[in-house]
Amino acid sequence: MGKARKTPRDFNIVIVGQNGRLQYEAVMFAASLRHSDPDFKGRLFVAEPQPGDKWSKDPRMSEDVRALLEHLGAEILPFESRHFGQDYPYGNKIEALVALPKDEPFVFFDTDTLITGPLSKVAFDFDRPAASMRREGMWPVLELYGPGYSETWKSLYDRFGLDFDSSLDTGQPDEYWERYLYFNAGWFYYRCPHEFGTRFTEYALEIRDNAPDPLVCQELDPWLDQVALPLVIHSFGGGRPGPELDGLDGDITCHYRVLPLLYARESDHVVDVLETVTAPNKIKKVIKQYDPIKRMIFQRRGHKVRAMFDRENLPNMEKKIRNQIKRAGFWMR
Repeated sequence: MGKARKTPRDFNIVIVGQNGRLQYEAVMFAASLRHSDPDFKGRLFVAEPQPGDKWSKDPRMSEDVRALLEHLGAEILPFESRHFGQDYPYGNKIEALVALPKDEPFVFFDTDTLITGPLSKVAFDFDRPAASMRREGMWPVLELYGPGYSETWKSLYDRFGLDFDSSLDTGQPDEYWERYLYFNAGWFYYRCPHEFGTRFTEYALEIRDNAPDPLVCQELDPWLDQVALPLVIHSFGGGRPGPELDGLDGDITCHYRVLPLLYARESDHVVDVLETVTAPNKIKKVIKQYDPIKRMIFQRRGHKVRAMFDRENLPNMEKKIRNQIKRAGFWMR
């Protein structure tokens, strides 16, 4: 008999929803999960920051969005912003984790993601965390005569007592950005959100407030979460995702970032999922309140963007795609 396949475990999903664009993206995420993975048996949490001194305006979602999310099977998860808030809203993904059920495996997704296949069949190893490799070499930005990649990253590993050498992809040349452990924070996972969230907070605050000397010229906004994340993952014995996770950023999930980019570069299947799950009137009447969604999806400007690009021959950098869309007057977020 052949080796038995690993049976995927039930797990929780968490995304962030707050007033503005994210609440409407949260609806599309929840609808796509329900559509593409009806067998998902875990819980979907929409983490919602609460009013407090880190926010000048109420960050909570509108009542119609909350009701629709609950209709789609989501649970609203309130959390307090103690360290970041409006000054660094990417910190929501860090602070929300400790509000999740303790000792239950979780997968975090950025809200600007669609589920396009059976996520529940992905064989996550929740004891070995990993994160998205759909990224470009955006950090650090090297200065002439300044520290290189190795000196910059090693200073961070040293700060937290981590082994730097074991994090390297030695198949990549020295001082090339892909040699160093670096993720997009669009998805990540672990066996316990409290352990992960506590360490993520600790590392992010230390980097923000007491960065090692080689980081003196480096911008940390908006990159702080992506600087801290590989250190957290490495500290828990994790690393780059293996082939069992290929469906993430593949056939099973799509981190589209903004709708014009989705229409420009994603597959026909992704577009079909987007337009199918947003078509029901119960969903459409809520999300069309957000102008870029109304124009891109329901007024079909997205298809005008789509016609501008050959998916088999896209520009080699996202910035070039963005600029082409902007020149045509179709960029909106």
